[in-house]
This record gives sequence, C-alpha cells and structure tokens, in this order.
Amino acid sequence: MIRRTLQEHLERTAGRYPVVTMTGPRQSGKTTLARMAFPGRPYVSLETPSEREFAAEDPLGFLARFESGGTLDEIQRAPNLLSYLQGMVDDDPSPGRFVLTGSQNLPLLEGVSQSLAGRTALLELLPLALEEIRRFDGPEDDLETVIWRGGYPRILDRGLPPAEWLADYTATYLERDVRNLLAVGDLETFHTFLRLCAGRVGQLLNLASLAADCGVSQPTARRWLSTLEASFITFRLQPFHANLGKRLVKRPKLYFHDPGLAVSLLGIDAPEQLVAHPLRGAMFEGWVISEVVKWHRHRGRRPQLSFYGERNRLEIDLVVERGAELTLIEAKAGRTSSSEHFAAFPTFAERIAARGDERWRVARRMVVYGGEESQSRSQGELVSWKDLPAIAFDDP
Repeated sequence: MIRRTLQEHLERTAGRYPVVTMTGPRQSGKTTLARMAFPGRPYVSLETPSEREFAAEDPLGFLARFESGGTLDEIQRAPNLLSYLQGMVDDDPSPGRFVLTGSQNLPLLEGVSQSLAGRTALLELLPLALEEIRRFDGPEDDLETVIWRGGYPRILDRGLPPAEWLADYTATYLERDVRNLLAVGDLETFHTFLRLCAGRVGQLLNLASLAADCGVSQPTARRWLSTLEASFITFRLQPFHANLGKRLVKRPKLYFHDPGLAVSLLGIDAPEQLVAHPLRGAMFEGWVISEVVKWHRHRGRRPQLSFYGERNRLEIDLVVERGAELTLIEAKAGRTSSSEHFAAFPTFAERIAARGDERWRVARRMVVYGGEESQSRSQGELVSWKDLPAIAFDDP
C-alpha cells in the first residue's frame, strides 16, 4: 500500500495529544494507515463480535491489554469505552497513547465530545486524492478513468474492477451500515434515494423535490441525507456566507466525497460512457471540489469552503477562504478553454469590494478544465486537471 498524505499529519499530531481520533468512510484505508504509521502497536478491531462483547461486558478488563496504548478500530461499535479511556489518559496523558478510528462520524463525535474533549485531535481520512493515486505503479490515466474509478484504495491496491467493487460496496457496506443506523425497511427505496442524490451532484439541494421523487416524506429525506453525510458519503457545500444582497442563492449544493461512487450509482459501467454523458460536467465539478476537500483534510486543514451563486445564474463553483487568503475556482469539463470561463470573477470582486472586503485584490482566480495545458493568463490561472494537485493547492 502507498503512503497516505495524512500520515505525516497523523504522526505529528500523535506527538501532541494522548489520543488521535481518525474518522472517514468505510474502506478509505484508516486501519491500514494506523498500522503503517505505528507498526508493532497493539491493535484490535471492534467489528469482531467477540472483542465487541468483551468491551461491552468488561471494559476495564478489555482496556487492561492496552496500558501502554494501542489502536482501537471502529470505536463507535463500543462507545462505552470512551469514558474509561478518559480516565486512562487523565492518569497518563503521554502523547500518542491511543489511535481511535471510526466510520460513522456523528455517533463517534458525540461520544468523543462528551468523554475526550480536549484530549484528542480529530482527523479525517477520505478516499485517495489524485496525488495519492499517482503513487501506485502504472500508466497515467485519462480524465474519464480517474473520475469513473474513484479513489477507494482497495480498487487500486488490488487491481479490482471498479464498477463491480463499487456496486458491492454500495450493497454491503453502505446499505448495511445506513440501514442499521436508520432502520430502513424498504431497501429499494433507499437505493433509489442514493441514485437520486448522485443525479443531483452540483445542483442546489431541494429536499422537498428529492423526497417527492423518491416517494418519502421530507423529514425522512433529511434524516437519510444527514446519515449519508455522517458516513462520509455525501457533503453539502454552503453558499458564500458574506451578505452581498438579496440576489444570492441560499440553498447548499450536494456532492459526493468519492466521484466514482456517484458515477457507479448513475449506472455508468465504463469510463468511455462518461465522455458524452449529460452529467459529465457535474461529475467533473464534483471531482474538482472533492480534490480540494481531500487536499486540505489530509493535511489537517479546515478552510471555509463555499460557492458563490446569484439568482441570475452567475456562479463561482468554489470559494476557498484561509484566513486572509481567498481562492476562486471554476470547474469546466471541456478540453478547450475560453475567456468566458473567467467571466464571473470580476463580478464577484465588485460585490465584495463594495462591502469593503479587500481580499478581492489578492484573490487567486483559477479555472480547472479537462484539457492538457496549464497557462497563466491576465484573467487568472488556467489549470489542467492533471496539474490540479501541483498547482491549484500549493502553499503560497
């Protein structure tokens, strides 16, 4: 397995906190990373029924094996351990004693906030970013293959057929986990909900419409979507928060952390089918935004991410705010560039300049497109999808 970008931040953080909690979707590589970063450390998976039963019935006896620390995998399966861990690290707060992993963000964070607040750092491991995919041996992929295959490590590490693996992932991990969390009775309806979410990537989220198309109530749709977010399947991108007037849209947009999973749910079985697909642009936009999210999360950073949209359809796909730094990103799936791709940037600058926000003067303006050549232009930077990790997110 290749070295994950998050490993450097994980090792550095373990030198500061007694507990490090690493969350992320199932099969994103959390277990592998924890064991690579801390070889020889005691390890246990709470997915194992006997270990889970031991932890539930005798938590002190269970933890006695880890007096010097260890890695506890899928900790949300035994949330009662967290309060006992609190006592252990209070008695001995040496850095790096425990690494906890979990794939259900909401219940895990609730337990951590109650028992380990101030004692643990929180990290997220998402599926592979493009910079990590390139660490595997093999020829350079085309854009459609990169989007279609996605970034779940097992696909690349074992050379598995992406369409087959992603379908199995949906059926085994995703539907099983979410069904357990939500007590979903009609699995087919829930699968329809997943496909409808995939078809709405890059669109303004309309829960009423989503619920009606799926045949469920709006509260049910809201609960299902929140669980998908807590399981690191989908995320919402909020509109730019500054009050620039009533012309702005108010609803968030919907995206998937892994574009390959979204493509699979749309029934796209081969990368060449993506070339002329009507949702190719939305899938490319989702890929670009997920790359930005992964680049920052895997370095332990949490910038403010949003999109800018006006009711007259003027839009910037992604606004990245890191302190005084502002980066504006447009995603264009076409292989040719146009000066029109930069057209929204000056209007955005006018809007925030009118509010006295001086960041418009130094904001990076970037168009990421499906072509091969990156260029520096007077309107901004034209960035090939191939150069996205190297150019788009490098440190200033």
